Parts: sequence; C-alpha cells; structure tokens
Amino acid sequence: MPLAVALGDPAGIGPEIIAKSWERREADKVPPFFAVGDCDAIGVVWSGPLRAITDPGEALDCFGEALPVIRIGGGRGVTPGAPDVEGARGSLDALELAVGLARSGAASGLVTGPVSKSQLYAVGFTHAGQTEFVAERCGVSSELVAMMLVGPTLKTVPVTVHVPFRDVPEVLTTDAIIAKARATIRGLQRQFGIERPRLAVAGLNPHAGEGGALGREEIEIIIPAIKQLRDDGCDVGGPYPADALFHERARRSYDAALCMYHDQALVPLKTLHFDEGVNMTLGLPIVRTSPDHGTAFDIAGKGRAEPGAMMAALKTADACARRVAEA
Repeated sequence: MPLAVALGDPAGIGPEIIAKSWERREADKVPPFFAVGDCDAIGVVWSGPLRAITDPGEALDCFGEALPVIRIGGGRGVTPGAPDVEGARGSLDALELAVGLARSGAASGLVTGPVSKSQLYAVGFTHAGQTEFVAERCGVSSELVAMMLVGPTLKTVPVTVHVPFRDVPEVLTTDAIIAKARATIRGLQRQFGIERPRLAVAGLNPHAGEGGALGREEIEIIIPAIKQLRDDGCDVGGPYPADALFHERARRSYDAALCMYHDQALVPLKTLHFDEGVNMTLGLPIVRTSPDHGTAFDIAGKGRAEPGAMMAALKTADACARRVAEA
C-alpha cells in the first residue's frame, strides 16, 4: 500500500515539498504515496499533474503519471506565506483523515507535513503537537511514545519536548526517562531491525553534573533510571556530558542518544543533517514520520523550499513499514 501524506498548513511549504518529492520519485527512488489535503494549495505553487482520488488504492495506479491527492477542502483560494484559520482547519481535517487511513491499513504508514501550532490553537487544537495528536488518535498515551529525530549518522530522542527550559528540571523524572528509553528500544527493534539497541544517555547539566558539583539531577534522577534499565537487561550507558556525545567517534558507539530536553536532541541532529532530518514517532501501532522542519512561511510560494527532509521522511516511513510488515 502507498503512504498517506498529510499536507500540513496549506500556506506553508508542505504543498511544495510534497510536489517536489513526487517530481523526484524516479531519480531519488521515492516510494509511492498520496497527499491528503487541499489540491488548490498544491496547484498554486506547482504546475505539475495532479490526480484527485477517493481511495488510497488508486494512488498506485496513477503515481507514475500524476501526484495523487485525496481532496480535503479547497475552492476558497490559498495565499502562500499567509496562514489563516481556515487553512488550519483544513490541515487538521487532513491530518485526521490520514491518521485514520494509516490505522485502518489503507495506507502503509503516515507522513505529516509541517503545521502552524499557533494557527491550530486558534481552531481549538489542544495538543502540544502532531505527535501527541496522532498518539491519542491511535489510543496510546503520550507518555508511552517517543519522538525520535533520525539522520543518516545520528538518532536522538528528547525525554522532555515542548517544555520551557527553566521548567525541565521540574518535569524530568526517573520514570519518564525509563518510559522514553523503553519506547526507543522497542522502536529500534521493531522499525529499524536492531536486535539489541545501544542507548547513550546524556546528562542534563554541564559535565553531566560533575559528581554533583554542577547539579544533582544526574545523581538523583538520571542514574537511577539507567540502573533500572540495565537491571532489565537493556544496553544503556551514561550519563555522558552532552558536549562530547555527538562527535563522529562517539556516534559510532550507540544506536540512539537519549537527551534530556528539546534542543539537546535537535541541535546536533539539525547541525549534522538539516536537509535530511526526519521526525519519527515510536511506540505507535502505525509508522509515522515527518520532515524535521517547520512551515517556513517566509519562503512559501517562492520555489525555494528543499524537499530533502520530506523525501527522507517518505523513505524512512516506507522502509520501517516494510520491516514491520515482514516481522
């Protein structure tokens, strides 16, 4: 089955990078997919062939000749770079339908385009992000899923995500670290085929706390989590100073790095693999990925958006879905 791709905010770069990914389907071996969203949003930034479909199975028949789209909304006009409430409603409807198609097995996996959370909040969206929304729709508690950032040479998982930095020490718990580590291990086994994953756990403080001199979170929160995971038979090391965890030699020593906060995980991934980074949700009954960047309203409609991360999200979702199907 093809992948379902939720368009994201129609005024952002989602429509353009989806269309450009289809254009490169042969040269870059992009797997079959269909978009879910506003056809007009794609047509205003791209002059290539579109094919409106009503059933995901139709996508395989026409993918070689046209970009297949299950239409959501449309007919009102879209201005790239000018997000509005109606566009946010459309992006949420597209996401809802795409999740349902993946859950039902009509699509092999889900790829989500970038959305504007501020616009979504204006239409009643109550989740921290698409990850939490997809988890809820799949019947999984957000505490049991993990957001993994995937690049060619690095995988990172933040334990705390969209939390103000000053609040991280208060919300960081031993149980949260254990839960994210277990979700990461299961995901690496199930979706990446790594039989015994190796996790490297970063410290929260400079020098991983330096024995308590620079903070006690490592002693009181992180080390007990590592001990419990090791007692359970997991291959887990740390806590390591974050400033020495991401150089080339260090990256060869683990399969994924478990980080304590958002930027600790995303800065190294985006520095190394900005145009290839994939955001992946582990712990779901479906495969879900997205490009690891935002809506980029400032360049929307200008033909400058690079599709590399979207193509990487499509390829990663396809490879992981195949592994899950074969397991």
